[in-house]
Amino acid sequence: MNLLLQFQNSIKQQNLFSTKDKLLLAVSGGIDSVVLCELCKRAGYNFVIAHCNFQLRGEESDRDELFVRQLAKKYGVEAEVKKFDTDKFAAENKLSTQEAARELRYSWFKELINQSSDTPINIVLTAHHADDNNETLLMNFFRGTGLHGLTGIPPSINYIRRPLLSFFKAELLDFAQENKLEFVEDSSNQSSKYTRNFFRNEIIPAISKVYPQVKDNLQDNINRFKEIESLYQFSVGELKKNLCKQKGKEVHIPVKQLMAYNNRALIYEIISAYGFNEKQVDEVIKLAESDSGKYIQSPTADYRIIKHRHWFIISPVVAIESGNIIIEAGVKEIVFSLGTLHIETTLNLISPKARQTSNEAVVLDAKEIQFPLLLRKRKTSDYFYPLGMKKKKKLNRFLIDLKLSAPEKEKVWVIESNQRIIWVVGYRIDERVKITENTKTAFQLTLLSSK
Repeated sequence: MNLLLQFQNSIKQQNLFSTKDKLLLAVSGGIDSVVLCELCKRAGYNFVIAHCNFQLRGEESDRDELFVRQLAKKYGVEAEVKKFDTDKFAAENKLSTQEAARELRYSWFKELINQSSDTPINIVLTAHHADDNNETLLMNFFRGTGLHGLTGIPPSINYIRRPLLSFFKAELLDFAQENKLEFVEDSSNQSSKYTRNFFRNEIIPAISKVYPQVKDNLQDNINRFKEIESLYQFSVGELKKNLCKQKGKEVHIPVKQLMAYNNRALIYEIISAYGFNEKQVDEVIKLAESDSGKYIQSPTADYRIIKHRHWFIISPVVAIESGNIIIEAGVKEIVFSLGTLHIETTLNLISPKARQTSNEAVVLDAKEIQFPLLLRKRKTSDYFYPLGMKKKKKLNRFLIDLKLSAPEKEKVWVIESNQRIIWVVGYRIDERVKITENTKTAFQLTLLSSK
């Protein structure tokens, strides 16, 4: 079977794209991308060419750009070309040259995808082939990776497609020679200072001397690892369904049940979705034996895992709202993070029914209230006289007695009048502002939760 027919069959079997799609071919001018152009042209696909000039090889970079422009004319297609100051971008973002080039390339492809036109581009093709896939597998293995890293380069991810992954470089070279295709050579490919080139030029050839079928064997292993990962992800998904209980924006996991599996991989699969890395698995295991209230934070500081009694709570780290909310006399409504606070003054003597309070709707003695009021987040030094108590109590101790988790404590707001707390919003009023038999005027606060 010739390469063109294999190419078409592979695309169809994997459902990568069709003749109805408008393709953007990432073309460097090297043999791989030139063969990709020829195959797409012969197969009748609608495509344009995109070329990145990273300006890393002086005149050679400009030569490549000119070659690609001429290639586009040969096929009668549009050429998108962009120059990048790659070294500057790498320095500013503390990236290696290769990492910077990759980020610039894919960011630009995304821009081209999002451009509107009568026939917008919807698929980007890259010319990665089987040898690239083998190199990626080995680099991931030696760098350290989970199971997914052993599955190599995905043939399809979002709008990116890689239709040459089934073919080795030697097959592409034979096709180019048979069809007298011209291409340019990147001189940097001969240097082993880059990691991929080191594996390509030295490691794999050395292994081939002992195992001549190493390239085919690596391809077989990639396919096996993909099948294994499919089973693995299914099993992990079932375990996560049983263990992880979603409660609002938090995830609650029973500590004893999770630890009973004695499986580091399971812990990692659960926490990695929230920005935690593999090294923090040990911290989670240690946290299981810690006191309630202890926590660890993700490197991005977006999430925390909190030990709360018999549970792990994975909770987003909510930024503390800055400033205080002043409530002047006459204000009827305040909107803040917990919801909407309604304020109402009852002028007549209230009925016995109205004297009943709840956590969300409280009735206070108006003569004990002085404006302006202050609505703010709790402080560690706060104290008040909880309704029904004659002695003051630290707010933090009050919340501990309610068995609130750390995330729940962080959401607590209070209302002050004349520098004393009159209401721990949603929980308890202060004893000193309660309704009594002598109350003539009532002051009502109602919290309508935003949940």
